[in-house]
Amino acid sequence: MAKLGFLGLGLMGDPMARNLLRAGHQVALWSNTKEKARKLAALEKGQFCETPQQVAASADCLFLCVGSTEMSRQVILGENGVIHGAKPGTIVVDASTISPSESRKIGEALRQKGVEFLDAPCTGSTPGAQGGTLTFMIGGTETVFEKVRTFFEPMGKRLYYCGGPGLGLQAKLSQNLILSNLLIAFNEGMVLAAKGGVDPKLMLDILDNSAAKSGLISYKAPFVFRRDFQPNFSVKWMHKDIGLMLDSGQELSVPLPLTSLTHQLFQAAISEGHGEEDICSTIKVLEEMVGVEVKVP
Repeated sequence: MAKLGFLGLGLMGDPMARNLLRAGHQVALWSNTKEKARKLAALEKGQFCETPQQVAASADCLFLCVGSTEMSRQVILGENGVIHGAKPGTIVVDASTISPSESRKIGEALRQKGVEFLDAPCTGSTPGAQGGTLTFMIGGTETVFEKVRTFFEPMGKRLYYCGGPGLGLQAKLSQNLILSNLLIAFNEGMVLAAKGGVDPKLMLDILDNSAAKSGLISYKAPFVFRRDFQPNFSVKWMHKDIGLMLDSGQELSVPLPLTSLTHQLFQAAISEGHGEEDICSTIKVLEEMVGVEVKVP
């Protein structure tokens, strides 16, 4: 049994922390919404903490999964943050998707206190978090990663060590860049087909048996067909990630013209009230423009 911590108990963090608890670890829990931490602690015999500082004081290794760069910075370096409770030698693993350059700054601040830091964003959405099948992309010192590798295993099945600080995040953003642009291409193709009179199920079968086959399309299309937009990965968080991609492109002098348009289409979905829905709800923007729905009776 290891003394672990988990901070951030949203759609991803709650099942990730739950899987660590069910693996037999002692886990100190914190959430910005205290009731979430109290409830999980009571259900799974975890340790409820009032502040991130208290989590850090109770753990030798702690994970966090929060929504934005600023949230991550506040949880780790802010008042009552992790940095004020962590002992030298503690390892902090940030599974949030945040800015690579800002993540490096957070890591450096921790290292000044003798605390190790890994960026370890994950992919697999809520079902992957619930099933313990997430994919993690890790950046930081490899020897530090090897020390805590076994702690990832209740949460994920694929662990990719990507290199030094920030490179896990660079890999995650690159992956999400391709995913978000593929989704918009799917939206356009399916709306065009439906408007032209092609049956959506037939169109999906054609895609699944062509060079355009995509795991994303195969997985998301049935949700669109039955108009199920409950969030596994919400529009607002992907919009945030696309903004981080564009920031990274600017920092690295890499033009991202297609991604810029995708960012605007996600903004349009948010402006139309779909920000809390799943990313596949972005198809509604184009559907509403042309007066057609991609659905199967």
